[in-house]
Amino acid sequence: MKKIPMRTCVVTKEKLPKKELIRVVRTENGVIVDPSGKVNGRGAYLKIDREVFEKAKKTKILEKHLEAEVKEEVFDELNKMI
Repeated sequence: MKKIPMRTCVVTKEKLPKKELIRVVRTENGVIVDPSGKVNGRGAYLKIDREVFEKAKKTKILEKHLEAEVKEEVFDELNKMI
């Protein structure tokens, strides 16, 4: 049986399979959404759920976790992925 990689959502603190989460990454060029999960940089995982995205935006948990400013375009892109 193949091992399923598990990751933790930074908002809900749930451990979920990596495929059920979306990765947001801090790179040299700023914060971006990483649908492939392979971009180099510090990453944080979010459960694919509009309520989770809204809570992350309101509490600024991504900014704290990634130690960088998260622009509005990142949240717009996350909402388009649903």
